[in-house]
Amino acid sequence: MKFSRREWLRLASSVGVAQFLAPQSAFTQPQTQSAQAAQPLFLEIPPSASHIDWVHENAISPSRYLPEALGPGCAFLDFDNDGWMDIFLVNSGPSDFWQPPASKPVRNALYKNNRDGTFTDVTEKAGVSGAYFGMGIAVGDFDNDDWPDMFVTAYGKCILYKNNRDATFSDVTDKAGVATSGWTTSAVWFDYDNDGKLDLFVCSFVDYSGVKKLECGNNQIGRNYYCVPRVFKPTASFLYHNNGNGTFTEVSKGTAIAKGLGKGLGVVASDINNDGWMDLFVANDTVQNFLFVNRGPAPNGRWKWDEIALQAGVGFSDTGRPRSGMGVDAADLNGNGWQDLFVANVDHEMFSVYENNKDETFRDAAQAHGVARATKLLSGWGLKYLDYDNDGAVDLFLANGHPDDMIDNYSMQVKYKEPLLLFHQGEDRRLHDVSATAGPIFQKDFAARGLAVGDYDNDGALDILIGMNGGAPLLLKNNAAKGNNWLGLRLEGVTCNRDAIGARILWKAAGKLRQRLRTSGGSYLSSHDPREILGIGAATQVDELEIRWPAPSKRVDKFTNVVSNRYLHIREGQTSL
Repeated sequence: MKFSRREWLRLASSVGVAQFLAPQSAFTQPQTQSAQAAQPLFLEIPPSASHIDWVHENAISPSRYLPEALGPGCAFLDFDNDGWMDIFLVNSGPSDFWQPPASKPVRNALYKNNRDGTFTDVTEKAGVSGAYFGMGIAVGDFDNDDWPDMFVTAYGKCILYKNNRDATFSDVTDKAGVATSGWTTSAVWFDYDNDGKLDLFVCSFVDYSGVKKLECGNNQIGRNYYCVPRVFKPTASFLYHNNGNGTFTEVSKGTAIAKGLGKGLGVVASDINNDGWMDLFVANDTVQNFLFVNRGPAPNGRWKWDEIALQAGVGFSDTGRPRSGMGVDAADLNGNGWQDLFVANVDHEMFSVYENNKDETFRDAAQAHGVARATKLLSGWGLKYLDYDNDGAVDLFLANGHPDDMIDNYSMQVKYKEPLLLFHQGEDRRLHDVSATAGPIFQKDFAARGLAVGDYDNDGALDILIGMNGGAPLLLKNNAAKGNNWLGLRLEGVTCNRDAIGARILWKAAGKLRQRLRTSGGSYLSSHDPREILGIGAATQVDELEIRWPAPSKRVDKFTNVVSNRYLHIREGQTSL
């Protein structure tokens, strides 16, 4: 009998010899093998312990309507400003192809952090149960009042929830002018024009309008299956400018954003050319990805955006074919001060690690990092570049699952439920797959979709929240950072946007200088802990800390000899340590 590599690793793990079958992880793993055996890097927290008993309803039907397969998103946010991360979970809802039964109401869920590892459902009191077939969530302080607001995308109508600062929210969608209809997926808050107010970009997926939804026929087992998105027409995404008075104006018309007809699923806002303007990388399904580069104000009064994905090398595969882009992210992977990109695709397409060439072009280094080989038979959704062990280097977490729930019946290689993957960056600055020795959760399979990262227990280690299609969410506690030191920052802009999106953080500890750009968005349908955790490894303090606030501020705040292993609230130009 022929075993796959993953089956061999499972077998080996059961007899205690997995380290010999995965030599790459032996020298990149942040803990000793004995420590791994005693403590998994990420520990699954069951609903009985967290008190999170919500389950996603995907409304699956014999007709296999495509929106059933794509959700849900999730988020970490501190909605009540008590310093502890709460959780928001997006659910489906009424639509033109499905109505929830009266006996089984379907709603989103907002869980308050009880500060003891448990959560309390406060959805109804907060007024955020939803009204449409929800997809994703983007969290941001759009009105600069220091309280996080929520934008929920949907197949149907989006909802903007304004935080009332009393543990409740108000639906201000129509008043704000962001009642985007159609089929929206990921969204991102960022300040594209550097006026100090967060603007909003919303990904639009395919045109799924019409009374009769397109049926693609029967599969190999005689049942309807989910249509491949290439059979649907592409649509344009939306950019909304924040007017500063609680309203927004759509400003994408006449720009490259409106001309870029795509099938957007994931988006991240970052500065790919270090010019001080935030750009957008959009993952599209079955058509080319988009890289919208922000060129600033144009003479005609419009904002200038250039779509350069083709010439940048991030639009298509190396063979020039469009892929099924889903999750995306951006980070300075190799520590050279330039933002690198990531995009996850469907099985047999492989995922891409795009390293920045510093000239608005990228090279795909997925093969060199081992990511291409590890993801060949997987379909990726939620993902994040993160420093999971607080050694200061960027690592990677991937959540996977095939979109076709019947794929197991007619494929020998590809499965519907798929494993999570964890990559650790070694001293060679390469990502190494350490999933086989990271703990029991990486030996399970999931129908994963959205993924959010956040420190829900305030121990300085980033935990993981994953939304499951048609199932309960997965909460993972981070044990991998024990033994390494850290510094947590809550940045508050004053002249710049309150969330300090676009700020650049530099920190030096034990002679090592590192830097990070505060990006926004990333992953898939999800939103992350707004705090920044700076890993410093064995160093006992941060010798030098520098915050370069984004425009219109451009102020630089500097601190020295900062005590580690705590969270700091740093207000632009007004904090002394």
